[in-house]
Amino acid sequence: MVSSFFEILPDKNLGRIEHRIACVVLVVLSAAVAALVIHSAWTGSLTALLLRSLFFSMMTSAGLLIIAANRKAVWARTLLYLLAAAVLVPGPYLYTNYMDIVFSGGIASTTHVALFVVSVVAALVLARFSIGWVMVGLGTFALAYAFWGNFIPGTYGHAGYSIYRVTSNLFLRTEGLFGLPMGVAAQYILLFSLLGAMLLKTGLGQVFVDLAHAMTGRIQGGPALTAVVSSTMFSSINGSAVAGVVTTGTFTIPLMKRTGYRPKVAAAIEAAASSAGQIMPPVMGAAAFLMAEITQTPYATIAAAALIPALLYVFALLVGVRLEAGKFNLARSDGADIPALREVIFKRGYMLLPLIALIGFLVYGYTPAKAAVLCLISGVLISFISKDTRLTPAKLVEVLVETVRNVMPVIAAVAVAGMLIGVLTLTGMALKVSAMILDMGGSSLFLVLILTMIASFILGLGMPTSAAYLLLAILIAPALESFGLPVIAAHMFIFYYGLLSAITPPVALAAYAGASIAGSDPNETAVEAMRLGFVKVVAPFLFVYAPELLLIGSPAGITLATYAAFLGVFAAGTAMTGWLGRALTLTERGVFAVIAGLCTLSLVVDQLTAVSLGAQAAATVLLLFTIWRLRSTYENRPANLAS
Repeated sequence: MVSSFFEILPDKNLGRIEHRIACVVLVVLSAAVAALVIHSAWTGSLTALLLRSLFFSMMTSAGLLIIAANRKAVWARTLLYLLAAAVLVPGPYLYTNYMDIVFSGGIASTTHVALFVVSVVAALVLARFSIGWVMVGLGTFALAYAFWGNFIPGTYGHAGYSIYRVTSNLFLRTEGLFGLPMGVAAQYILLFSLLGAMLLKTGLGQVFVDLAHAMTGRIQGGPALTAVVSSTMFSSINGSAVAGVVTTGTFTIPLMKRTGYRPKVAAAIEAAASSAGQIMPPVMGAAAFLMAEITQTPYATIAAAALIPALLYVFALLVGVRLEAGKFNLARSDGADIPALREVIFKRGYMLLPLIALIGFLVYGYTPAKAAVLCLISGVLISFISKDTRLTPAKLVEVLVETVRNVMPVIAAVAVAGMLIGVLTLTGMALKVSAMILDMGGSSLFLVLILTMIASFILGLGMPTSAAYLLLAILIAPALESFGLPVIAAHMFIFYYGLLSAITPPVALAAYAGASIAGSDPNETAVEAMRLGFVKVVAPFLFVYAPELLLIGSPAGITLATYAAFLGVFAAGTAMTGWLGRALTLTERGVFAVIAGLCTLSLVVDQLTAVSLGAQAAATVLLLFTIWRLRSTYENRPANLAS
């Protein structure tokens, strides 16, 4: 146990004593922040500013320690250690002096300014090493704009603010550094990341893979279907597309290649499937909780609204990989490699109980935070059923540190996003960005959607799920809301396009991770991932024009819209693949494209109107007729050709 304890940080750059001290401090900070979050989730006894500032101090300090352990230069590690120690001060200081700050009306003193500067520097350094220069640039630009906006002429300038005024707004109140983004991180993100890390440490990830393989392995294209199902389940808990690829992909990608999938297609399937977890309830990369807080919508409503588009995306992947297998007549998996479904369920099915319990607690009426705490407790207890899944003290330490490591980029992102929100609120710039989009788009909703799509894609490049959504919710969403769109539709629109970069060049981190495992060309892999994940591109437009896909509307409208969406996705996937029982002619592919077009038409007009119903009816009749013709031509072929 002692040896594993000191493996939580690499020791290649550190001396023995330095390494051991760093490991001990990191474990203490990880345990302390977990205890803080769990205690607050269950009791709710801390006020927002105190919880968020304590959380920020401990998480940022732990993150800087992790970064320092990977630095070779002694001077760099020394500076990071000093900064990690300094950033531990603001949280406890605000905790002990909270009443004085309240009675003073939040007027900043020199001490407050010094602590604010330390917090900002620590947040920017953490962002630099955990995310990249984009968030550092945004944070620096926001502060510079607050201080020197008076030098900008015209609409986008302002009077300028002193360091004391900025400190008062961004540090002593819940409108900046310790604003809503940090609150969501402290209340939900770390808690659910801890839950996910704990469940995966018990071996739940392998259970997902084995369950999926048992259900789909014997079908042609089974390994790819396994990848879609298992990666969706895994990443829905983990929330990271890249983590899903490098975890389940090490099993599924070689398996797909062995049965005949081209390397770039195998990697693309895994990348597209791992991206599904970002949009799949209940966690959605923690964005579900952010969206609930920002839009002031119940979490259950957000999760329910996200379900149909997410299932539509997974359905498109399943259709694509199955047709791909038929098109290239790929081999089936060796039966000896496929576990028996009954065996998986009876031997390790109990590991799914915490997830079932989580859903049960949420349905029963517990808040997401309390439901997560109860699920954590049940997960620890259930792990003791078998010695293979038992969470020993060493494993719990690994879970705590892994959670901090996973959440570290999110903390950097929400800290910078909080500063950005504070500055935009202070200066009134948030409304001006939305106004600029509206000015360019005029009165055309479609043009505004196109501009919003482009802006969301650019701003979301390479960003973690929650960070991308936060930034877009601040800058872009108000433009869509001003058109009278349902709030959930507006926020889901920017959310989807902010995440598109996971499989889209020039960043395409999930696709590139899959390409490194498959040994394929990264850009070709990204193109294939885009083809398979085309629903992520078109779905946002569909649910803006047909909010029934977000469960907004009458039961009849929701049912018909869902039917049209799934029918259209099947037709579009078939047209792109060019195979359905046999290779399709160009005319036949054109017919499926027409069916997809009719379904799209039925969605972009008002539901339950003559045009919508007529388009759906025509699409249905045309599909049935086409499938009948295909079956007839296939069955009437000579035996030697049919084989």
